[in-house]
Amino acid sequence: MARYIYKAADQEGKIIEGFMEAKGEKIVVERLQSLGYVPIKVSMPKDARPTLGLNWPLFTQRVTEKDLLIFTQQLTTLIKAGLQVDKSLEILQDLTENKKLRSIIANVLKDVRGGKSLADALGGYPQVFPKIYINMIKAGEAGGIMDLVLMRLSDFLERSKELKDYIFSAMLYPALLFLVSLGSLMVLLGFVVPKLARIFSDMGQNLPFMTQLLLSISYLIRGYWWLFLALLGAGYYLGRRYLKTPEGRLRWDRLKLRIGIVGRLIQKAEIAGFARTLGTMIASGVPILTGLNIAKDVSGNEIIARSITRIRSRLKEGERIGNLLQEGGFFPPLAVHMITIGDETGRLEEMLIKLAEIYEGEVKNAIKRLVTLLEPIMILVMGLIVGTIVVSMLLAIFSISELPF
Repeated sequence: MARYIYKAADQEGKIIEGFMEAKGEKIVVERLQSLGYVPIKVSMPKDARPTLGLNWPLFTQRVTEKDLLIFTQQLTTLIKAGLQVDKSLEILQDLTENKKLRSIIANVLKDVRGGKSLADALGGYPQVFPKIYINMIKAGEAGGIMDLVLMRLSDFLERSKELKDYIFSAMLYPALLFLVSLGSLMVLLGFVVPKLARIFSDMGQNLPFMTQLLLSISYLIRGYWWLFLALLGAGYYLGRRYLKTPEGRLRWDRLKLRIGIVGRLIQKAEIAGFARTLGTMIASGVPILTGLNIAKDVSGNEIIARSITRIRSRLKEGERIGNLLQEGGFFPPLAVHMITIGDETGRLEEMLIKLAEIYEGEVKNAIKRLVTLLEPIMILVMGLIVGTIVVSMLLAIFSISELPF
């Protein structure tokens, strides 16, 4: 049994706090609900949780995706319980731990009580609340379905964060393996090989070509490492500037889509993001043209963004979305078929969400296969490099052993 601290609201919006012993957070939530309270926050006391001591402003001032997700989930809970928007914001202002978000909520609350709609008040902070967030809230307020829209918005944010976290965690090990391999190689070429080179030099023996080549590489790394770093930094800076131009971004995004398994992975991830964004927006009452415009802004690939722009402009002329997707060439047959059926049967949002689930699953499977493929390749490449260094040194040692003494 663990001890949990909870915050909840009664039917009048009054906040209660306390401790409860239970086997898990879910049990605490169920007990509070059985007592007629609306659970807002359940967590272990701070002294019972592991901490790295990172409570500096650097780590607390930015509003993260997790902060936004928690805020949305808590707002959903309070609105579903029947509380008014301003009362819900007042409660969340006291509960939010992130100082920047707390300040934003306070300003939003002031605007709402001053007569602004929630969507307009949130719209003053585009760096925290993206366009999809604002437009869904606007649709929820117009249709009187705020609780339903907030549920969909919470689900959208949770699924999006879940996919990003999965991609990050899956690629973390290969990235660490690459850095460790690179570091080991630099140590060998920068410190180990030069020491052996001095021994060979004292012997006065002509070294094999492979050994001479290796010593030359080692000399370049030790003598001109600063030049390599400068060239790398300059290349990174110029590359970043070029990618910010429309032409540069278009060429780079087109190139990424042509890189075999990586290109197919990017395509599936983009289609999943497009389908979930547009499906969630339409289900919440946002017009399809507005949804397409926001899906374009959310897209991280210029090819699909331009395709969406073309589809949007031709939809205004009365054409069917399925035909337009088929002409674009970016969307595979499965996506075109499902969206066409959804459009023809009046279940477009349902088909889009289903399509997103299918492609999110395929993205996870593709990443799993990619990581499985990357690990042995990186180990093999590192083994070949280290093996080449060892062979070069052995050849030099063998040549020394042939010297007459």
